[in-house]
Amino acid sequence: MRGLGGDTRATPGHTATRHDTADPDRYGVRMTRSRGWATVWTVLRLAMAAVTVTAITAQLSKSIGTAAELGRDVTTTITNFFSFFTILSNALAAIVLVWAAVWYFARGRRAVAEPPALAVALACASSYMIITGIVYNALLRNIELPQGSAPIPWSNEVLHLIGPLFLLADVFVGPLRRSLPWRSLWAVVAFPIVWVVYTMIRGPLVTNPVSGDPFWYPYPFLNPNNPGGWPSVIVYVIGIALAIVAVGAFVVWWGRRSGIADTDAYAATPAAASVPSEALSE
Repeated sequence: MRGLGGDTRATPGHTATRHDTADPDRYGVRMTRSRGWATVWTVLRLAMAAVTVTAITAQLSKSIGTAAELGRDVTTTITNFFSFFTILSNALAAIVLVWAAVWYFARGRRAVAEPPALAVALACASSYMIITGIVYNALLRNIELPQGSAPIPWSNEVLHLIGPLFLLADVFVGPLRRSLPWRSLWAVVAFPIVWVVYTMIRGPLVTNPVSGDPFWYPYPFLNPNNPGGWPSVIVYVIGIALAIVAVGAFVVWWGRRSGIADTDAYAATPAAASVPSEALSE
């Protein structure tokens, strides 16, 4: 739509509205659109990104140090580390949170909604982090994963609990959220599909640097060499896939309920000031 590629700015007399027609206070939207709240939450986004990067770096450093000390293949250890969905989802979340903060301080303080690309990226990051929190705490909390070293307790909690909770909160109270079309759900599910394909192809091609097994899978439920074999793997993959679709659909749905619709965002731009209201509604 015209005007969406640039900055989405409000002008006097032109106020953006929500995607639906309900009272904005019903969803706490008015608070999340205030400039004060936007600034506070943006600072918190930067802080969460910094903590996440620190947690990833700390665990990676320990894994590399352990591998070097015990004479394991360091390159394989690093590649394995970045083959965990947890690490990838946290890294993506940190990047997107920094992106959101840079956009806000550079162009967003007078905007009514975040850019479409940023909105999709936030939906993806939030969905992946929520799934990370659910899967880890439901299935993996008491299982030591093959990341190359024992987990660092505080780092483990940041990556599997604090980060997911923050991104869940971001869905509800993140400022200047844009309503996304339902087709955005395809973008949300694309990366997990690619990751599963990559994991299952790479698994039997890698020698586990810790145990020496002629295979390596980041999570036990994806290892067809475990009891249950491929049928068990397929059941888990289908179950987690359905969970990702459900979480992604919820994130998109909530954004559609509380975010700024494209037509409303454009109506609040200077370019729309000279356009008759009848034309905007067409």
